[in-house]
Amino acid sequence: MVGNWKMHGLRAQSAALARAVAEGAQSLPDDVLLVLCPPFTQIGCVHGIISAQGPESPLRLGAQDCHTTSSGPHTGDISAEMLADLGVQYVILGHSERRMAHHETNALIRRKVEAAEAAGLIPIVCVGETQEERHQGRAVTALAAQIEGSLTDNFQGALAYEPVWAIGSGIVPPPDELERTLALIHGLLQSRLKTDDIRVPILYGGSVTPAQAPTILSIGSLGGVLVGSASLEAKSFLRIAEAASLRLTSQPLSGPYRS
Repeated sequence: MVGNWKMHGLRAQSAALARAVAEGAQSLPDDVLLVLCPPFTQIGCVHGIISAQGPESPLRLGAQDCHTTSSGPHTGDISAEMLADLGVQYVILGHSERRMAHHETNALIRRKVEAAEAAGLIPIVCVGETQEERHQGRAVTALAAQIEGSLTDNFQGALAYEPVWAIGSGIVPPPDELERTLALIHGLLQSRLKTDDIRVPILYGGSVTPAQAPTILSIGSLGGVLVGSASLEAKSFLRIAEAASLRLTSQPLSGPYRS
């Protein structure tokens, strides 16, 4: 369960949210992992709270982006090595908001993935089609291009499918449509990574709420969710995690989560 806090939270607010999530997470089973991705300015604060929970805690620290190089004259940027030095273990890359607002290309995202992997971080790479691409029947082409261009040959992270038209809209694809898309993405991953043994978990992101989480997480091929606004309130984020906990009674989640 990855919580993307985006550009929200001053120190007191972020600390209170992290503490509330940490307290509620104590009752979750071992196989449910919560990754908190605060803004850069709050990483140190949240890391202190997560570290205080001990090694058995289901909480992990993530970041929302990194630069392609380890150091240099890049004013305002932060490297993967710097994030790792702060205790970060995961990093979100290629989110549609960065693809659009910062004009990030697949090639640039791939270089960021390379930097993250070199620093020992687990990249969570976002892919997803726009409303226009969906209506014009170009969703498959868009997803294939993003997967082909954004991932490294030996990619060891997670993929987050976030249809751009669903983010912040309150709309989630019907389960049958989502299941078909996930099957397509698995096939694209097999082709891109040239292997039949696909261990890359696929998360779903896009208006994930506590009410919708049980239906979303009932899809067997799904490895988890990437949560936006609902992760800014501890109760709602924990309710989503509880939906994953219930799913574990029938089928364990998989992926590189217990690092």
